[in-house]
Amino acid sequence: MEPSNDVALDIIVSNVVSVFRTRCHLNLRTIGLEGSNVIYKPEEGKVLMKLRKPRITASIWSSGKIICTGATSEEEAKLGARRLARCLQKIGFKVRFSDFKVVNVLAVCSLPFQIRLIEFTKNNRPIASYEPELHPAASYRIKNLRSTVQVFSTGSITVTGPNVQSVASAVEQIYPLLFECQKTRS
Repeated sequence: MEPSNDVALDIIVSNVVSVFRTRCHLNLRTIGLEGSNVIYKPEEGKVLMKLRKPRITASIWSSGKIICTGATSEEEAKLGARRLARCLQKIGFKVRFSDFKVVNVLAVCSLPFQIRLIEFTKNNRPIASYEPELHPAASYRIKNLRSTVQVFSTGSITVTGPNVQSVASAVEQIYPLLFECQKTRS
């Protein structure tokens, strides 16, 4: 059987992690007292701030570095980061939104067949690794895309990469390899 080109796989982006800088020092105690939806963690030296729309959680450090997690697209991550910067401006800081960068994208995809993981790892030995005692998935690293694919025997795959394009390319690259190792239905 050949992998058919007309198979449409739904790649669902479940988390986008982004970073930006405010280019000013932030007083975490002030943010903790005056900000809304915040959790001040002085022992960790950061403040957690949550937005409802888009649903994002941000870790804010006094240096002005902010890490946003929980967005479901790169555009949503940028919008959420800009809204966080605006919230900090309203508290009274001279925040300038700069150095925005998407750092990590996590996506899941379900294949229409199950996979024989041991055969998959033997066929792709240097790049793929499978340790059933440690983790139920086979790990496949794609260096040129800087992506990692976790392949489960059920046909479910999770892909992490630096951006949405590399995640989609990783799924396109690994699909023919997985198609060769599919379980036959009995």
